Amino acid sequence: MTQNPLLDFSGLPRFDAIRPGHVGPAVDALLAEAEAAVRKTETVAPVNWDGFVTPLQDATERLDRAWGQVTHLQAVMNSKALREAYNANLPRITRFRSALGQNLALHGQFRALAEAPEFAGYDAARRRVVENALRDFRLGGAELPDERKARFAEAQEELAALSAKFSENVLDATDAFSLYVDDPGRLAGLPGDVVAMCRAAAEKEARPGYRLTLQMPCYLPVQAYADDRALREALYRGYGVRASEHGPAELDNSALIERILALRGELAALLGFGSYAEVSLATKMAGSAEEVLAFLRDLAGRALPFARRDRAELEAFACDALGLDALQPWDLAYASEKLRQARYSISGQEVKQYFTEPKVLAGLFELIQALYGLRVEPDQAPVWHEDVRFYRLSDPGGRLVGQFYLDLYAREGKRGGAWMDDCRNRRTRAGGTQTPVVYLVCNFGRGGDGGPATFTHEEVTTLFHEMGHGLHQLLTEIGELPVAGINGVEWDAVELPSQFMENFCWEWERVRAMTAHVDTGEPLPRALFERMLAARNFQSGMQTVRQLEFALFDMELHSRFDPRQGSVMQLLERVRDEVAVNRPPDWHRFAHQFAHVFAGGYAAGYYSYKWAEVLSADAYAAFEEAPERLAATGTRFRDEILARGGSRPALENFRAFRGREPGIDALLRHSGMTA
Repeated sequence: MTQNPLLDFSGLPRFDAIRPGHVGPAVDALLAEAEAAVRKTETVAPVNWDGFVTPLQDATERLDRAWGQVTHLQAVMNSKALREAYNANLPRITRFRSALGQNLALHGQFRALAEAPEFAGYDAARRRVVENALRDFRLGGAELPDERKARFAEAQEELAALSAKFSENVLDATDAFSLYVDDPGRLAGLPGDVVAMCRAAAEKEARPGYRLTLQMPCYLPVQAYADDRALREALYRGYGVRASEHGPAELDNSALIERILALRGELAALLGFGSYAEVSLATKMAGSAEEVLAFLRDLAGRALPFARRDRAELEAFACDALGLDALQPWDLAYASEKLRQARYSISGQEVKQYFTEPKVLAGLFELIQALYGLRVEPDQAPVWHEDVRFYRLSDPGGRLVGQFYLDLYAREGKRGGAWMDDCRNRRTRAGGTQTPVVYLVCNFGRGGDGGPATFTHEEVTTLFHEMGHGLHQLLTEIGELPVAGINGVEWDAVELPSQFMENFCWEWERVRAMTAHVDTGEPLPRALFERMLAARNFQSGMQTVRQLEFALFDMELHSRFDPRQGSVMQLLERVRDEVAVNRPPDWHRFAHQFAHVFAGGYAAGYYSYKWAEVLSADAYAAFEEAPERLAATGTRFRDEILARGGSRPALENFRAFRGREPGIDALLRHSGMTA
């Protein structure tokens, strides 16, 4: 077993050596070890930190780290064999975690720890660990009678399997779509690098012409730039019906949605909550579903006038300038890009030529040094794909702070979107401190003809966003696993550091330093940047209500939805009646692809993006108010928010940094939604 790379914790993960056949044996060994540790700590006396908490965390951390590597590979290098290994072992992991959350003996040990005289002498992080553990035991069903506890565990196991299947269906439906085009004239309007990518995809299959897919580097440019309206419609339809009844039955998420919602409702009822939203909000800043819905509807009331104006302007332009009498959903991105160019003399593709990958990464790393005095340098580690790079973060004295993997490009078998996840968290041990390691994953297009990749400005902000999450994890100074980094941070505050980083993509000196035209090497001209700045809030009203549509749908679904009174799609349409200015066709199946809610951690939590945006905009305003004190303000932001992890409530972190409660004014100002 020592040859199994999933059981090697001596250093960084051995991604080049992990195979699907390693998964089952590793889970066997680590589950046995963790279960033995649980049995031992159930009866340890007297209860103290070193005799109870530390050995319990030792065993569960090893299991979590190994399973985290499997989960990560399943997201970035999905294969039939790996999927089978993952799905075979997921129920076992889920059962263990369910049993852990329901273990009355451990619950009693934590209660004894909370009542022990030495508890008052613990630092804030350790007290928070114990308090959160007691809360999580209740949410995990530990206080339920035995018969209800068994049912709770069964429901959790089924829910985990259904969520995994939901995500797999979306991935498979995305990868299964291909549209082959023989006539190059149909690709008119598309950027040259996209056309070359589609040609290369067809050549890879030994086919003539061009292969178009639903991967983001293809789908988004087609929607925004393809002059062929039928081509835009074909890809829009393919994207919009993924994992629904309009495709293969084995990939249809319809029944999964119904079952996931039913199981969540059952879990909430078993715990004595009125809805799953109440369960979700028990670990968040917001106090109730009513508070969240009121926040979302207040923001909708402010944004809708701007959104309706955006829509009216787009319709008028599409009719007058493009000859489109009826603006269809597959025309929105195309007409919007044309309007942006006409109004601001700016093209997303023109801007993209300046954001070359080497300069963008250098600019990002320079910002980290300016804010926090830390250097980012290339490092070495085994990786899962040749595209992946690895970096180290060091302080001025050369001390290692943390490390991160960077996986930038889209490919088949890789989950769409962008995300950060932890590989190994910070932890203080008797022998020293374990430094954190994280994954940063995006789905950008590659460079063509040996040249560097070029990024849209939106992709640049996405990269900065994920790096913000990474820094939250990497710069923690908390050594207790359950509250280090983003662990223990209220979910509706997790997006604060990530959204905060996006703001620096709009500062002229930063942008100039991270641009070099792919052909000439010239930095972005100031005049072009000023046009970008003028266009920054282009259609911000429409973009805001679109996010509010998703957030309201999610919260209504998990707080008030009754399937006896209508379907999930009918609920979505009622939400759209309230806030949407752009309506998809009846056949569109957004819910079937809403992985954030049905396969991720955002159930009754999608509102967190807007909630945290209030915090992040207000936090960035502190830098706007004193631009000459960048490093000093950055140090305070690091010390009061990033370094604290989940060791104290997020609102206390914010107050400590800002000196007051958060306000919405900065968000409205940054979004251009002020009178």
